Amino acid sequence: MYLQHFGLVEAPFSLTPNTGFFFGLAPHVEALQVLQTALQTGEGFIKVTGEVGTGKTLICRKLLNDIPKRFHCAYLPNPYLTPDELRWAVALELGLKYSASIDQQQLTSLIQQQLIALSAHGHSIVLVLDEAQALPDESLEALRLFTNLETESRKLLQVVLFAQPELDERLRLNKFRQLRQRITFSYQLRPLTRPETNAYLSHRLQIAGYKGQPLFSLADSKRIAKAARGIPRLINILSHKALLLAFGEGLSVVSPHHVRAAINDTEDAEPIWGAKPWWLGAIGVASILSIVVWRWIVGGVA
Repeated sequence: MYLQHFGLVEAPFSLTPNTGFFFGLAPHVEALQVLQTALQTGEGFIKVTGEVGTGKTLICRKLLNDIPKRFHCAYLPNPYLTPDELRWAVALELGLKYSASIDQQQLTSLIQQQLIALSAHGHSIVLVLDEAQALPDESLEALRLFTNLETESRKLLQVVLFAQPELDERLRLNKFRQLRQRITFSYQLRPLTRPETNAYLSHRLQIAGYKGQPLFSLADSKRIAKAARGIPRLINILSHKALLLAFGEGLSVVSPHHVRAAINDTEDAEPIWGAKPWWLGAIGVASILSIVVWRWIVGGVA
């Protein structure tokens, strides 16, 4: 709605992970460096964990986009699968053609043969799972058994897990000690600092085509960083709402009251000191958003 108003060519704070907006912030760069180093070793499990909204899926997509061609990647974005479903999904990702009538032992044998064939052609095979905390216990064990597939000199399959911290809690259980010991590299994503948040806002606006004076003051970016607890997804939500409110008032920059209203209107944001009750903030946002919609409909604003 506000793209033309601010001179933007695309939405700067979309919640969809878009590698075109990737910014070389320390936690994300460090995570990618750990992944790249670990993949070069060719052994075991690799794990990246982080709270909801810290950028795990973005890093996952960045890894898949930039991984060298010698790697053959099998990607499972939704691993809430039984052990049998997990094997079928891996087989499909490896390009296997099979009959649905074969049993699990035969399927495992076919997967091993395919891994050996790919390895013989110079491929390193990597299984990447996003949202890995959703894996049932039995499927975690099936995943561990996949890494038993090996030649005399190397593992046939590496596994990269992207997960919320709940996976770490589960892996501390005694029944997962064998899997835990196979995790050779791990990294835990941290929230963004306030200076990183300010740089993050500027970067996304620049990528989206903005060329004017800063839309967010340093003080407002600090407010957003604090309220969002440094979580990129919340930073995007708050920034998007603040831009909507500025647009609704016909202003060219974001003001502190826009940021406060956006914070008050967002359930998971940390209220700022002296903020109004959440329901007053919500009323303010709802009122201005109705103006935004009206302007968009009447004026045909992009």
